[in-house]
Amino acid sequence: MCINIDVSDSKQKITKFMSPKGKLLIIGGNEDRANNEVEMEENNHEFSTDEILKLLAKSKDDRIEVITIASSEPESMRDTYQKTFDEIGYTNFGFLHDVDDSTPIDLYLERISNSKTVFFTGGDQTRICQHLKYSAIQGLLKEKYQTEEGFIIAGTSAGAMCLPEIVICEAENGEAILADDIKLESGLNLINNLIVDTHFVRRGRFGRLAHAILLHQQLQGIGLGEDTALLIEDGNKAVCKGSGMIIIINAKNIGQTNIDSAEGGCPVYVENLSVHLLTENCIIDLNTGKVEGPDINNEIKT
Repeated sequence: MCINIDVSDSKQKITKFMSPKGKLLIIGGNEDRANNEVEMEENNHEFSTDEILKLLAKSKDDRIEVITIASSEPESMRDTYQKTFDEIGYTNFGFLHDVDDSTPIDLYLERISNSKTVFFTGGDQTRICQHLKYSAIQGLLKEKYQTEEGFIIAGTSAGAMCLPEIVICEAENGEAILADDIKLESGLNLINNLIVDTHFVRRGRFGRLAHAILLHQQLQGIGLGEDTALLIEDGNKAVCKGSGMIIIINAKNIGQTNIDSAEGGCPVYVENLSVHLLTENCIIDLNTGKVEGPDINNEIKT
C-alpha cells in the first residue's frame, strides 16, 4: 500500500526544503530506565546508564513535556518516567495524556510552546496519529522543529514510529513477505526521508520494514534495536546511541523484484537489497545512505 501525501500549504512546501533547526531522537523501546531490565547491560562493555534519556535535554532545568497518549496505562508511564527523570536530575518536566483538540488545547499549546523537549512514550502508534495528525499540536511541533534551535522531539517505541511521514500501523512478522500483509498510514510528518520500526531485533521485524521500504524505495528503513536510538540533526545527519544496534535497509539500488506485480498473499522477492548495521557513535546521512564508523571528530554534538 503506497501513500501519496498532498502538501498543499505553501508554507509547508517551503519548509520541506529547509534544514530543520531542531533535533529528533528516535528510540527503539525498552531504553534503560527505572524498573526496567536491559539485556545488554551485562554483555556490552560500553553500556552507559540512562544514556539515551540523558539526551532529552542539555540542561537539567530545560522543560520536558512527556506525551503519554499512545499508552493504555498512562499512570504507569508517568510513574516510570517520573522516577527515571528524578534519578537523572531533571527538574522541570510534566505529563500530557489527552492531547487532542477536544481537550484544553490552549493550555497544551502553551505548555508545548514553552518546552525545550517533547517526548512521546510507547504504546500504540495509531493512537498518536489518530489524535494528533492534522491537529494544532502537530502544527506547533512542526513549526518548533523547523525554526527553534536545539528543540528536541523524541519518541520511544510507538512514539518513535509515529514521527515520520509514513508509519507502519499493522504488519505480519511471518516467514515470508506476502503482498498486502502490511498497512501503512500517514504519520506526524516531522521527517520524510525514512520509515521507522522499533523493538526491531527482539521482535523479528526485518520482513515488515523491508516490505515498507520496497513500497517506498526512495526512503531509508530504520530498524531500531532496544535501548538504542538515532539522534538526527539537520533532517539527515544521524548518529547511533545506546547499547544495541540499528539496522538500515536501503532499496535504492535493488534489481529484480515482484513488489509491484505480486497479488495478495503471494511472496515478495527482491535482489540487491542493501543493509547496514550501526552501533554506538556510527553516523549515517539519511539522504545519501552513506555510513561512517565511530570517530570522535565527526560525532554529532549532543
